Amino acid sequence: MTANEFYGPELAQMRLAERQVLEAVEELQRVWKAQGRQSPVLYTSSRIKSPESMCRKLAQRGQPQTRQAALTRVRDAVGVRVICGFQDDVYQVARWLEDQAAFSVLETKDYISYPKENGYRSYHLILGLRAGPGRGMTVEVQLRTIAIDFWASLEHQLKYKRQVPHARLVREELRRCADEIASVDLSMETIRELLAGSF
Repeated sequence: MTANEFYGPELAQMRLAERQVLEAVEELQRVWKAQGRQSPVLYTSSRIKSPESMCRKLAQRGQPQTRQAALTRVRDAVGVRVICGFQDDVYQVARWLEDQAAFSVLETKDYISYPKENGYRSYHLILGLRAGPGRGMTVEVQLRTIAIDFWASLEHQLKYKRQVPHARLVREELRRCADEIASVDLSMETIRELLAGSF
């Protein structure tokens, strides 16, 4: 089943919502550049959740596998990921998005300050678009550092392997790696602050 078949006429609005959030991030980059500041954003990616992935999620939640349920009972049909260099940048970008008049913040989850049990760290925003071309849609924004993104990308690949020998050891090693990466993030932040104070 294609996205067009599953989401129907709502797909065009979903794409507008995706573009609107990406443009808000691009505007932040332009503002910082005009101020002579280095952009906090290294790169972005986005997606409309595939029908297969959405149906799996709806089934796991005991919801009907329909377009209406996908757009009203799940709020991450549209997703945007923002990758930053430093943890402090993640929070600055989050504040920028939270302050946009066209967006209302429906939910925040700070997995950087409060990591998941497996070590996952990211800052999640659910934005309701109350004005602009994507009006009426919700968009999940995931903000993370490049170091966190490296870990999360590999962890995502590994967890979808069905037969994992020594699964407990693998989980422990992943958690240890996540903690080490978080420590590196903090060290890099400290180095940036030291360099900024030396000029």
